[in-house]
Amino acid sequence: MVLPVTLTLAGAAALLHIWLGMRVAQVRAQFKVSVGDGGNEAVLRRMRAHANYHENMPIVLILVGLLEVAGADNRILWGAVILFVLVRIAHGFGMDRPSPSRFRSIGAMGTAILQVALAAWALSYAYRAPPPRHEIQVGPGRSAAMINRSS
Repeated sequence: MVLPVTLTLAGAAALLHIWLGMRVAQVRAQFKVSVGDGGNEAVLRRMRAHANYHENMPIVLILVGLLEVAGADNRILWGAVILFVLVRIAHGFGMDRPSPSRFRSIGAMGTAILQVALAAWALSYAYRAPPPRHEIQVGPGRSAAMINRSS
């Protein structure tokens, strides 16, 4: 089974990871900081943007993947994936600016709202669909349904 929405998010997530990491490397080189933040706020802000991304990205990827497998509406999932990528880019740029930063706020709030929406959707999917029915063969070309066999 191919999961195009999840695969697209995974690819975009990898590219965002590389972009955020390059931004950290760029500011480290600029301020000659090889380990940690060196007490430099610019380095610290870029490091936190990178770390914050890694704190939030896995749960979004997991939720999107499981919802796609469960048969959720791909149009909504595509919208969620596009929104996630955009708000995480906004957050990365927003972390470069002094607080309060509009882009940072958009990134943080957008990510939180998206996670809540995906989590609620996942929970609703888990309990709204009827349990699957299992079928057994009882003869050539005939089958009988077995209801909710749990084992």
